[in-house]
Amino acid sequence: MLRFAFFALLFALIYCPALVSAQNSPPPSGSGVPSQAGTSAENPSTPSAEVAAAESAIAGSDWKTAESKLDAYLATHPTDASALFDAGYVADAQNRLDDAAALYRRAIAANPKSFEAHISLGLLLARQNKFDEARPELVTAATLDPGEPGPALKARAWRALARIDRSTDPAAASNDLLEALKLSPETPEDTLLAAELAEQAGQNDAAEAAYRRVLLKDPRSVPANAGLAHILILRKQYPEAATLLRAALAGAPDDPTLNAQLAAVLVAQDDADALPLLQKLHNAHPADSTITRMLAQVLAVAGDYAGSDRLYLRLLAANSQDADLLVAHGQNLVRQAQMEEAMKVFDKATQIDPANADGWSGLAFAASRAGHPDVTVHALIMRSRFLPENASTLFLWAISYDALHQKQQAAACYHRFLQAAAGKMPDQEWQARQRLQILEK
Repeated sequence: MLRFAFFALLFALIYCPALVSAQNSPPPSGSGVPSQAGTSAENPSTPSAEVAAAESAIAGSDWKTAESKLDAYLATHPTDASALFDAGYVADAQNRLDDAAALYRRAIAANPKSFEAHISLGLLLARQNKFDEARPELVTAATLDPGEPGPALKARAWRALARIDRSTDPAAASNDLLEALKLSPETPEDTLLAAELAEQAGQNDAAEAAYRRVLLKDPRSVPANAGLAHILILRKQYPEAATLLRAALAGAPDDPTLNAQLAAVLVAQDDADALPLLQKLHNAHPADSTITRMLAQVLAVAGDYAGSDRLYLRLLAANSQDADLLVAHGQNLVRQAQMEEAMKVFDKATQIDPANADGWSGLAFAASRAGHPDVTVHALIMRSRFLPENASTLFLWAISYDALHQKQQAAACYHRFLQAAAGKMPDQEWQARQRLQILEK
């Protein structure tokens, strides 16, 4: 009876959405130990008095009593595989994971064909993110006979393997999931994993279809809404993504992923609602660097350069070698007319990442405003290796050569600037024509 209870509990866990992930599944709880544990010498099919008492305690979740009974039995029967598994199960249920792992390993050493010991050890190691150790235990479990109800339990091993393999080997994860589906019906969590794997493989249409299948059955599913929103954002279908996310947030208003996705959509659409949403997110998750970056970006767009820069400086304190953060900081300094300081920041960014075209652009502009035409020309030369010229950079070329008294180069750049600007920069165009009259006399 207890062996059946153990299997029934594991069977229930397979279909519990909160426990599907191999990484997060807690140990099984309640009754559930093999009835062959601790059999007596007189009758191999009958548990000893100590183990029978332990099993009764386990049925009532009385872990301390079960532990004391099993300890007493194992003191004289140290290689009883089933009793060792029972003791591991009790330790697992109390979150004594190291003790549980050691007892499961002893059970496996005593009986290498113990399905329950292999799968329980594999799931425990997966919960600890020890995937390299967990995987062989689960692979072994998938080859063993779990008894009744066998297929569903073996499917759980395959599902756990799929979760482990999804990051490092999506193809293997897909095969693992297929093996699970051969043994038990598809669950919503299976569909979500299939969608994730399809997305990793670049099969966005298949991923979208899978997310929508889940949402047909459960419109409030946060993972499915977030997954579908990600697909829509990748396709730049921002209005549809915003509608989806607002509906999803009605049921999960504080979910950080959905809020962050909606903020990203609103930023992409230049929607004024992005700022209060990001401020709310930042207050709730002040240590989240992605949210902090987004808020800093939106504050700069809104004209709060000082507020934006405080956030960038906080991020730089944690990662001083991030060239993109340095460029964003430098741009805020330019907006606050701190050109000399901005030059230093852009120079550091381009030293860290010589291919950062935005860093070279910022350095060229700040140096021009600070009166360093030689630095401007150097920055423009470096920038031209990565980006084509535009009217603004051609004007910087022209006035820098002009300041360096290189008249021929200056005149040529003024002419190119006038052609590129085509009436869109009237003040600079007037200045260019005035200078050309002087340079070409």
